[in-house]
Amino acid sequence: QVQLVESGGGLAQAGGSLRLSCAASGRAFSTYAMGWFRQAPGKERDFVARISSSGGTLYYADSVKGRFTISRDNAKNTVSLQMNSLKPEDTGLYYCAADKKYGGIYNRVSEYDYWGQGTQVTVSS
Repeated sequence: QVQLVESGGGLAQAGGSLRLSCAASGRAFSTYAMGWFRQAPGKERDFVARISSSGGTLYYADSVKGRFTISRDNAKNTVSLQMNSLKPEDTGLYYCAADKKYGGIYNRVSEYDYWGQGTQVTVSS
């Protein structure tokens, strides 16, 4: 099992930046692919980005490509999401998630096995 705790959320102005972090505890973090999802009030939880266990393969939702960067540090058991050029529509509760699947995008909530509690991001216009 792996336990996930997100941090780094907050309030930003449109055009600004935030960096989210997700700390993992438990065994074998380096064997898990990691993802970020977000959920706006009254909406479904949506895929944002995914990074493979080695960090060599990255996937992004079209809405964040070129603005967000996912990365990981397997020595520190952390995964990060650098968010630049923020827009009001980026507002939501951001979750990190983990699974052990390989070789695909895996952008569905049901495809992830472990979840953090979420960190709130609010972008003002």
